[in-house]
Amino acid sequence: MVWTDVILVTYLTVLAALSVNGLHRLWMLGAYLRRRTYETPPAPREWPQVTIQLPLFNERFVVERLLDAVAAMDYPSDRLHIQVLDDSLDDTTAIAQAKVDALAAEGVDIVLLHRTDRTGFKAGALEAGLASAKGDLIAIFDADFVPQASFLRHAVPHLVDGSIGMVQARWGHLNTDESWLTRAQSVLLDGHFVIEHTARHHSGRWFNFNGTAGVWRRQAIVDAGGWQHDTLTEDMDLSYRAQLAGWDFRYLVDLVVPAELPRDMAAFKTQQHRWAKGSIQCARKLLPTIWRAEVPLAIKLEATAHMTANVSYPLVVFLTLLLPWAVVARMNDGAELLLAIDLLLFTAAVLPFVVFYGAAVVGSGDRIGHRLIRMPLVLALGLGMAISQTRAVFGGLFGEVGTFVRTPKRGAARSGLYQAAFQRASAMTWLTFLELAFASYMFAGCLYALGMGYLASLPFLALFAGGYGAVGLGTLRRT
Repeated sequence: MVWTDVILVTYLTVLAALSVNGLHRLWMLGAYLRRRTYETPPAPREWPQVTIQLPLFNERFVVERLLDAVAAMDYPSDRLHIQVLDDSLDDTTAIAQAKVDALAAEGVDIVLLHRTDRTGFKAGALEAGLASAKGDLIAIFDADFVPQASFLRHAVPHLVDGSIGMVQARWGHLNTDESWLTRAQSVLLDGHFVIEHTARHHSGRWFNFNGTAGVWRRQAIVDAGGWQHDTLTEDMDLSYRAQLAGWDFRYLVDLVVPAELPRDMAAFKTQQHRWAKGSIQCARKLLPTIWRAEVPLAIKLEATAHMTANVSYPLVVFLTLLLPWAVVARMNDGAELLLAIDLLLFTAAVLPFVVFYGAAVVGSGDRIGHRLIRMPLVLALGLGMAISQTRAVFGGLFGEVGTFVRTPKRGAARSGLYQAAFQRASAMTWLTFLELAFASYMFAGCLYALGMGYLASLPFLALFAGGYGAVGLGTLRRT
């Protein structure tokens, strides 16, 4: 077997593996299109006691906005209790305490609980707050969210059904049009919240609480074993343990809570690294239990696909290395059959993602035409994140739990203040070097394909080059 045969066989094998992920996206899209409609239950005769938990760590720019929004909730004041769970090391604590004191003077039942260490990180803060929470229902909002006043009025009635352990709302976006990065992120998140959650929920599969913009039944948390911090995605971990304990979840796709998207590449990569590493950690922790549980095979398969979805990133890195050489090998062989197989597998690996995210944009109902033309940006960003996410996958497989690194939020702060608070080195790290090296490698492939007249391969090579280049250069750029 000559080297061209080895390259082509390996390349086609990787494409075939990635096409499985693409076909799974098509299944989710089909499940989404077959979704049912839930009627909003009537308001309960007596509104249950709700505790709102607000976990904070160094959120000086957004804490007042969050507290104002939560204090304005349209819910019986004698039934509402607010906990500010603050682990901050900066002046967030002083800012939050002043706001809490002002709201308490107005009659709001609100308290600030400050921990002097970050044991368990966010999970530890939530668990500590639960000990003194007054409510049977626990609503949770991260610092970058701005819940509408009617949130509890819409969410709580769904929990009157005693079998429902958690209600999750859809994430919206406060700053979609701030940059190309936020535009692309909004589409990626809509893919998860418009299509994935809806598909899993309405097809009877399990889905996860997303750490914020949701309401838990306290008993469901207790039955699941409480908040645990042996993964970086405590929300996914608790979700699957609660469903293993027999609790049902409900997803409210029409209840949208807007949040701030990461404004720069470094913040975005921090967020995505934590999510990817944490999901792999959850797979290691929970999948053996799920596969031993007496639940339908369809639930086991989808839980596996959900928790291991990021395994596709190492395959994308491998595909990147192979793609230019596969172009050369295929053209040298001149085999029409190989070209047909290549086209079929590449289409199966890539086209479902275009359709999937296009459907998410349409389903979101938000400026559909403007957002559909962003699809190349979305694909490029997804490809360009492959190296960073591959590191997260291997960290989840073989590394320690790690530190919960928060995603910086800016709120309405001026760029200069934000930059001073979250100063980061612009020196080229080994990860950024790899991203730019991969961009250069794929750009060289573009030049070769152009020079040799292999024009059919040029758009794909350019997409990879652009993605790695945008992520690498975006990481170097200061806010």
